[in-house]
Amino acid sequence: MNKLPERPISMVIGALGGEGGGVLTTWVVRAAEMCRYPTQSTSIPGVAQRTGATNYYVEIFPAPYDALNGQELVMGLYPAPGNMDIVVTSELMEAGRMLENGMVTPDRTTLIASTHRVYSVVEKSAMGDGLFRSDKLDNAAQKLAKRAVLFDMSTLAEKEGTVLNAIVLGVIAGSRELPIPIEKFRDSIREAGVAVESNIKGFEIGLAYMNGEVTPPISASKKTRRTSLSAESLVANVLASYPAETQAIVTEGVKRLVDYQNASYAKLFLNRLEDILDIDRNCRDNSNSWILTSETARYLALMMSYEDIIRVADLKTRRSRMDRVRAEVLAKPGEPIRLTEFLKPGFDEITSVMPSWLGRPIMNWAHRNKWASNYNFAMRVRTNTIYGFLRLWILSKLRFYRPRTYRFVEEQKAIITWLETIKNAAANDYQLAVEISKLANLRKGYSDTHKRGLQNFSRIMEEVAIPCSTTKRNPSFGAEGIAKLRTAALADPEGDALEEAFKGLKALSISAAE
Repeated sequence: MNKLPERPISMVIGALGGEGGGVLTTWVVRAAEMCRYPTQSTSIPGVAQRTGATNYYVEIFPAPYDALNGQELVMGLYPAPGNMDIVVTSELMEAGRMLENGMVTPDRTTLIASTHRVYSVVEKSAMGDGLFRSDKLDNAAQKLAKRAVLFDMSTLAEKEGTVLNAIVLGVIAGSRELPIPIEKFRDSIREAGVAVESNIKGFEIGLAYMNGEVTPPISASKKTRRTSLSAESLVANVLASYPAETQAIVTEGVKRLVDYQNASYAKLFLNRLEDILDIDRNCRDNSNSWILTSETARYLALMMSYEDIIRVADLKTRRSRMDRVRAEVLAKPGEPIRLTEFLKPGFDEITSVMPSWLGRPIMNWAHRNKWASNYNFAMRVRTNTIYGFLRLWILSKLRFYRPRTYRFVEEQKAIITWLETIKNAAANDYQLAVEISKLANLRKGYSDTHKRGLQNFSRIMEEVAIPCSTTKRNPSFGAEGIAKLRTAALADPEGDALEEAFKGLKALSISAAE
């Protein structure tokens, strides 16, 4: 009599709503059932029907019913930390969540995960750089898993015209971690009877990858953007005039501003940067590694390419965006799609594109009467229709008019003040100038995020940065103080941390005076 296995094979699938995690689970379960293996699956839904994380738990006892001799099995309903043989995730942060929850162990677990990213609400809404480090997650996965299969399955699916979950199934089959013949997985897809041809194609691609026959493409986020002809001469100038340490960031700034406005605007960016570059050139000891030029270039490009209604309309009506949407929903050539844009411009955003002479008095009136922050205009625009698309397309073509708008004029004033403050600070304290340049990180985002950041930026500039740039101060009130205030401003949207930082700085100032 053959000895029965001691325990079932446990497997958890972590997916985002809408990514086909349930279908993937059904394929795996059905393939196991075709082998006459006792199998059980459960699901733990996330907080959202779409985009919310959902866990699917599967237990497969790797012996056919006939070998049990009438014995009944009791299987688990939930995944247990330290007890998983296979962990599958449809996205890298889902893999991170599994690692954090202890589902992956180096003595037992095979981790299969797509390395593409779907950014969380926390990451998107952070005042500072709230993105989780993908390289850290990758390193952690390699260390904590007995075996790790990690690559960008999403980009591969998009390139091959198939779906992510089918490729994942091929990878599971190719890993040989389940005692299920390859053909049974194919049969489970055929039996389901939905998009069989496309799903079989994806399955074969995943299988081929595990057999070393397919190389995954470079992730879309890593693809190099094409440089427009109008920017080529400016880029050549950067490569000829700027030190190697700064060329990458300055070149990106040029490309961004040509795309945002035009080549003349990008040239203005380089002209504004010349004085900063001269400051770094005059640092004879070369100990600063051109950091002031690099940081100023980074934030100057961002300040000059602020998000306004014209920019939003431009991005939403680009062919590349439409192609990306069609690819994401797996629309076939010629197949119609319905695309609705949900827009909610505020009173200040609408006023910002008015002529400066008109926008300024209206905004002053709105602030006095508390209209500026209390009113929004909800809009739904169907950009798959001619009328809906034309509404945004016409708005996007107002780029030529942008320099006459109220916000453009105000943004340029702020930029000039910021640059002058940096230059004044550099005359006395190089590190102070660097910290003032980094303050511009607060001026970003759209709508309420931009309002909060702008308020914090203006306050720190007026109360600390400008006074410190014109007089020699104790470093604790200059570079160190500004660094603390900037970090506090990025820590929370409510501003409590910034208020506490200001109190601490003022207390320190009083103590030093005494």
